[in-house]
Amino acid sequence: MVMGSAMKRPNILLLMADQLTPGFLPFHGNAVVQAPALAQLAEQGVVFDAAYCNFPICAPSRYSMLSGRLPHAIDAFDNASEFASEVPTLAHYLTAAGYRSILAGKMHFVGADQLHGYAERLTTDIYPAEFLWVPDWSKSPAQSKPTGVGMGHVVDAGPSLRNMQIDYDEEVEQAAVQKLFDLARLKEGSGADQPFFMTVSFTHPHPPFVAPQAHWDRYDPAAIPMPTVPEIPYAQLDPHSQWLYLAHGQDKHHITPERVRRARHAYCAMISYVDEKIGRVLQALQQSGFGDDTLVVFCADHGEMMGERGMWFKQTFYEPSVRVPLVMRWPGVTAPGRRPGPCSLVDLLPTLLDVAAEGEGGVRVMPVDPPDGRSLLPVLRGDPGHGGDVIAEYSSEGVMAPSRMLRRGMHKLIFTRGLLPMLFDLASDPLELRDLAGQAGSADLQAQLQSRLLADWSPDDTDARIRASQRRRLFLRELGLRHGAFPSWSHEARPGDKARFVRPSTAGGPVGPKPRARFPFVQPTPPDKTG
Repeated sequence: MVMGSAMKRPNILLLMADQLTPGFLPFHGNAVVQAPALAQLAEQGVVFDAAYCNFPICAPSRYSMLSGRLPHAIDAFDNASEFASEVPTLAHYLTAAGYRSILAGKMHFVGADQLHGYAERLTTDIYPAEFLWVPDWSKSPAQSKPTGVGMGHVVDAGPSLRNMQIDYDEEVEQAAVQKLFDLARLKEGSGADQPFFMTVSFTHPHPPFVAPQAHWDRYDPAAIPMPTVPEIPYAQLDPHSQWLYLAHGQDKHHITPERVRRARHAYCAMISYVDEKIGRVLQALQQSGFGDDTLVVFCADHGEMMGERGMWFKQTFYEPSVRVPLVMRWPGVTAPGRRPGPCSLVDLLPTLLDVAAEGEGGVRVMPVDPPDGRSLLPVLRGDPGHGGDVIAEYSSEGVMAPSRMLRRGMHKLIFTRGLLPMLFDLASDPLELRDLAGQAGSADLQAQLQSRLLADWSPDDTDARIRASQRRRLFLRELGLRHGAFPSWSHEARPGDKARFVRPSTAGGPVGPKPRARFPFVQPTPPDKTG
């Protein structure tokens, strides 16, 4: 359906999950996971079957999505990179277009600016805004684990009545629902009809793999699907995957099939939990009278390997890690359907700016910097020919050099400075088990893809910029932590926020709030394997 000029431009509700891989969702073929709210949204909306993040870890992915720029173009190198205030965001542009911009939940902004164009921020962030999680490429992957990401999340997976993640998402849901009704009252009482752009961002199903007891009990352990690709021995892993194996401390734990099953059981239950939260926000959207006038966008910041190939977490360009769910529902404008062409989160900014320019009251705002993405509005309206290159980057913890990925059509090229490229044909090899790089029959294709991948990205220059940034931030981090001069940048939505979630410790690193730990408490499993 094509929008007519008489239709008002819509409100925009951006719903986000954290670390949610599409393969665990019912509308991407998973028959076990119970996610009725998201399944219904997918039935009513447009599902993008080949959507990608632009950096498979939290902060740079979000910076890239909000700015419409590729991460390395804005110095988004890792989870402790500062998001520069001079970079205009989607919230800035939509504010300029007349929208009221509101944020509830996680966005992982690092730096003094904790709004980045949002007029209101309803909750604190679950993670710190300071230079805490700076990678150190002067150390080996096994020595440098700044975020503490490790296999304890896998070996200690299980049910819980309460933990920090649950505490956080309960607040996000409550704040978002309340704000929708506040906006409805404001509209009804004053007659004001200013559209809103509201981002609601949950932390589930990000690890630790700890699920609410009630949601854990919804699943039969015997029904939990095990990984499609079994563990690949360390010696047979590509070098980039070997870096991550050591950085995660995977050599220090024996990951038994039972531990794999329990972690995946928890992940399924965590998805059901966040689906319930999303369902309540969507219910409030409808009850408050905004349902028919709101474009709903659902996505995640990146995926999760969940034991595929024996790998866990994100930080890699294999499909479970770099792919994300993406659904858009626009009542009265888009017909339900699926779109197979590749796209990425960097496409959201030009898409939503096009949406803001449509209909009665629409305002066209031109980005200050040319976006690195492309508008998906033609695809929303059913253009079958839409598609193009997708680029993702990685340079955060666990590795020793910058990487870039290019997907064009059904081919994917992965390039890491100092390592041999990898090339996959996702049509004939969707599990990425046959590396075609270096083969005679793939030489021309590889050369074409590599030429595009390197056209606007220098591995050597990027590596030098990243290492220089790490040195500066590591110096400032240690100075602050050891001498009490560390800046306090975390947003406080209410008194006590800094004591309730992950914040700096004067003892020399990030800490989680012990009163908000997993309940009932479970003693962490010590390493049980050396290698």
